[in-house]
Amino acid sequence: MNILANGFVVLVAVLHLYFLYLEMFMWTKPLGMKTFKNDAEFAKRSAVLAANQGLYNGFLAAGLLWSVFAPEHMALPLKIFFLDCVIIASLYGWYSVNKRIFFIQGIPAIVALLFCLI
Repeated sequence: MNILANGFVVLVAVLHLYFLYLEMFMWTKPLGMKTFKNDAEFAKRSAVLAANQGLYNGFLAAGLLWSVFAPEHMALPLKIFFLDCVIIASLYGWYSVNKRIFFIQGIPAIVALLFCLI
């Protein structure tokens, strides 16, 4: 079961690395504008904010990957903490931006958390 839990934690980390890539490097490019449904002017004006947001997604990914490779006595508390952070962020995104965020970020994190707790 631990292998399955770690697999889901890594999946959530990879998703957040992808979000980092989109927000930090692709925000003003066609892929970023299409993904986030932004026009060129808004993307240009908000690029610094998006990059900051991407950096936070990178921190979440780093924490999740740390939890997978951490010593056994630290691994579960780290997984719970970082997955909870992702779930809370997805709920806030659902509330404040777009309900789709919860399904893209929150559901995988919830599944990973459930596997960690089993």
